[in-house]
Amino acid sequence: MRAAWWKNALVYQIYPLSFCDDNGDGIGDLSGIITKLGYLKDLGVDVIWLSPIYQSPMDDNGYDISDYYAIDPVFGTMEDFRRLLASAHSLGMRLIMDLVVNHTSDQHSWFQEARKSKDNPFRDYYVWRKMPTEIQSVFSGPAWEYDPLTEQYYFHLFSKKQPDLNWDNPVMRQEIYKMINYWLDFGIDGFRLDVIDLIGKDIDNFRLCDGPYLDERLLELKSNCFVGRDVMTVGETPCLSIERVRDVTRGETPLLDMVFQFGHLALDEIPSQGKWALKKLDLIELKRHFKSIQNGLENVGWNSLFWTNHDQPRAVSRYGDEAKRYECATMLATSLYSMQGTPYVYQGEELGMTGIRFSKLSDYRDIETKNMVLEKSSQSWSIDKIMESIYAKGRDNSRTPMQWDDTIYAGFSLNKPWIDVNPNHMEINAKKELADKNSVFSYFRNYFKLRKTNPLFMTGHFQLIFEDHPSLFCYLREGKEKTLLVICSFSNNWNSADFQDIPKGKWLITNISEIDLGAETTFPPYFAGIYEYDTVKGTN
Repeated sequence: MRAAWWKNALVYQIYPLSFCDDNGDGIGDLSGIITKLGYLKDLGVDVIWLSPIYQSPMDDNGYDISDYYAIDPVFGTMEDFRRLLASAHSLGMRLIMDLVVNHTSDQHSWFQEARKSKDNPFRDYYVWRKMPTEIQSVFSGPAWEYDPLTEQYYFHLFSKKQPDLNWDNPVMRQEIYKMINYWLDFGIDGFRLDVIDLIGKDIDNFRLCDGPYLDERLLELKSNCFVGRDVMTVGETPCLSIERVRDVTRGETPLLDMVFQFGHLALDEIPSQGKWALKKLDLIELKRHFKSIQNGLENVGWNSLFWTNHDQPRAVSRYGDEAKRYECATMLATSLYSMQGTPYVYQGEELGMTGIRFSKLSDYRDIETKNMVLEKSSQSWSIDKIMESIYAKGRDNSRTPMQWDDTIYAGFSLNKPWIDVNPNHMEINAKKELADKNSVFSYFRNYFKLRKTNPLFMTGHFQLIFEDHPSLFCYLREGKEKTLLVICSFSNNWNSADFQDIPKGKWLITNISEIDLGAETTFPPYFAGIYEYDTVKGTN
């Protein structure tokens, strides 16, 4: 495996709309991010990942791009972005941008031209058919929209205002590469590539995710943009199997440096019924999934470690108990980030921020949620069932403003934000967390200092233990000289296990207190700790 700076880096995702509003319009902006760079540096952040800041009509909060070369005025100016990039670099942090190249906004000049006539030069930048097929949009409803101007249907796997680009068109592909190189030449440090596993699709044969052309498209993308540059690439690939993740990230010259693989996030959904059909998480199933990833990618590929992002609900609310927010947040971090891979923290995760439960549907802003309400209502779902699913899985769950302090708008803005602040910001906020040496923030900061200084987090062999224990997630990271034992309890009850065979060692970190390991060791609810001991020779 080649040494790379992004392997041991802490990546912090900023959702600009909700991070910090400096100009008082209720929308987060680039100047606001600049004011918080010291906070990120103090946490231990190495890489900032910005969700899209390009010009957009905001049908999907910036993931519908109308001009790849312009900064949307709600976030600021190109000069603001230049200042942000320079300021981050001056503090030793890198910055990657979110990039959406599966689709554009319907307001993009390419699509506006494509609609004018069937022989327009930009017509083939998008996917058109005389008759629609039965493919459904991810955001509910048909994936084909009729355009009366040319009497054909265009393809949109997401919102009808997000027409899919035609990656079969080499001219369009070169325009994409030109744009990517513009930003790389500008000085950014890489990209998070949105739903990138869709660019190889074969629509007519219904092969959408991980389609037949994916590898050749990724190779061409890399050859035209990334070869010879010291940048990182992370692909959002919800459809890739673990075997395919290995293919894409393997070796000295991977197609992508790492990917987001979402298998662990689907385990609290009823299989084949989609994200809104809920079931209780089975910890044994979760452990076996992580085992397959860790063992499958070891010495071959690379993984991304994340519980949440702008599309996923807050982890404490999803997997834990908000009443034990500190214990749950620190346990979840320890259980995940102690595996091999690059850690990603989503804004507010380091504070133990929780999900939102708006009482009125009108308070929600997300297009996917709004479409879901219409679809499920037509399927005779009760309003209670709809709200239960939204509380559990709605994307606005993690998009409420960052909670900086206990003032009326949580220090995010001086005026009413674009989406309401979580009322619990009076208790959960950065000002309070920073003042408490026993806070979630303090644990995260101490944990990542430990992680960066101990090479076993990068190189240690992963071995799952107590695989069938229903409440404890325990594993080893084994090296030739030292071994780390990670113990995490996913339970609101006390739990025990037999650790009498563990050699004498020391605790490197715990979220509650140090516990003597023995024949029948009992752990309090949501305990987390990392224990180090000398490796028993012959076991590694």
